[in-house]
Amino acid sequence: MTSSELWTRATADRYDAEEGEMSSAAVLGPTLDFLAGLAGDGRALEFAIGTGRVGVPLRERGVPVVGVELSEHMAAVLRRKVDEDRLPVTVGDMATTVVPGEFTLVYLVYNTITNLLTQDEQVECFRNATRHLAPGGRFVIELGVPPLRFLPPGQVAVPFDVSERHLGFDTFDLVEQILVSHHFTRDADDGGYRRGSSRHRYAWPAELDLMARIAGLALERRVADWNGTPFTQDSTKHISVWCKPI
Repeated sequence: MTSSELWTRATADRYDAEEGEMSSAAVLGPTLDFLAGLAGDGRALEFAIGTGRVGVPLRERGVPVVGVELSEHMAAVLRRKVDEDRLPVTVGDMATTVVPGEFTLVYLVYNTITNLLTQDEQVECFRNATRHLAPGGRFVIELGVPPLRFLPPGQVAVPFDVSERHLGFDTFDLVEQILVSHHFTRDADDGGYRRGSSRHRYAWPAELDLMARIAGLALERRVADWNGTPFTQDSTKHISVWCKPI
């Protein structure tokens, strides 16, 4: 198993409710359009498919989807939505788990490559994508740009959400490229706050390009969002597409 932290049953059971905005039509519509266009008439493989936020509706669009998911609890939530015949899921890590067949598209959404906590494991994830891709196939990653421009000397934390029901901030280890996301979520029943945290290894776009080159892939496109907005120095995230040579 890789260094990824395992999602618990409690986290999996409330994941969809807490990430409701990410499942909205405004977010999912452009995401599905982008991925379906790259998949074409072929099959898609989603690394870290989770509860199927993207994989299930992509399958409903007619794209054959296969998933890999480390947490059995997250996979169990997905299985309540769609059966194994329509969307097969293998429990395993995205850096080494191999599933049968070739794919025109392998993809990772919502920062999930950062769940791999070492550079070596992230490189292996790229190699695993290459292993599954047919010639001419694409590997797609959605990833935030590390917000270090907001981190002046002496400051160790950057807030990313301050709202009525949630307070979120990241702390950084700049030597190891590790960030810890801290969450204080207000409980709707008693008004108390639930605390949680998760570790991630952040990576810059140029670092990912080098990982791709090591894995035999070449950068084809990089945009700032699923709508195709140009990527600039002020972009807070990127959608990157690497291609396997024909």
